[in-house]
Amino acid sequence: MGDDAPLSVEDLITDTAATGRSELDLLVWDAPNIDMTLSNVIGGRPSAQSRPRFDAVAKWLLAQAGDRDVEGAVFANVPPGGAATMRGWVEAIRSFGYAVFARPKLGPLDDVDADMLAHIAERHRTRRLRRLVVASGDGRNFNEPLEELAREGVDVTVLSFVEVAGYAQESDVIRFVDLEDVPGAFTTPLPRVRLDNLPEGGAWLQPTRPMRALLSANENS
Repeated sequence: MGDDAPLSVEDLITDTAATGRSELDLLVWDAPNIDMTLSNVIGGRPSAQSRPRFDAVAKWLLAQAGDRDVEGAVFANVPPGGAATMRGWVEAIRSFGYAVFARPKLGPLDDVDADMLAHIAERHRTRRLRRLVVASGDGRNFNEPLEELAREGVDVTVLSFVEVAGYAQESDVIRFVDLEDVPGAFTTPLPRVRLDNLPEGGAWLQPTRPMRALLSANENS
């Protein structure tokens, strides 16, 4: 039988039984990074209308998973005094089938990147990780481990924005999907001009602040 011949059902059952690990599609979401990069992309604090819909992202993930197991995990920081305001958001995400890992943000080093990588490594060790989707534009922490997984045969996708996730767009082994390209992820188009998707006649990119603000900046420096 050639190398490109499809596996039979019996082959798949035998392979799964031999390894003792079922196939898994895993999504990990870097909430602090996505929130920060979204603010940069639209030039201001995101509103309820400009925040991504986790139910739409879940449906997109499920549509590509077929019969494989699917898990989604959202990693978040909770700043001092933020528990009350974040509770509703956390409960809404959990109602869409996501697990949430919440870490208190007590200092500048209290990020969730290491927790995300540990979770990915644990799932890769205990399951047959078929597909991994990482929602983060943080190439400094994720580029090397994600490329390593991709070279091991895991289908790795980075879900972010073209303006900030250059590490994934330039990689030869990582797929990249702009978050706004996920069907239904946003209820209205984001106020952005994508350089990768310009209209044929070109487009104006308006300034993000008045030119006279430079004078104020000089006076305060």
